[in-house]
Amino acid sequence: MSNCPYCGKKIPMNKAFCSKSCKENYFQMVAIQIPQPFLKRIFIFCTLEQREIEIENFAKRHGWEHELVKKKINDYAIKFGYEE
Repeated sequence: MSNCPYCGKKIPMNKAFCSKSCKENYFQMVAIQIPQPFLKRIFIFCTLEQREIEIENFAKRHGWEHELVKKKINDYAIKFGYEE
């Protein structure tokens, strides 16, 4: 048995992902790149409401799923010390 790289579920050795959505989400998370100046701007200069709007606009502009972008930004926020 091995684990799904996206969600961590147990899967058979002959499969790479547990579902098609996990596969799509995994590769989209790899593709999502958040520029450091954008992170700095949304965490230092924006309120929570403005931040949510900026993240939504950023996701739409690049054609990425909003929730995945939020997850990636939260991961970066922890990594770079922007968390509140």
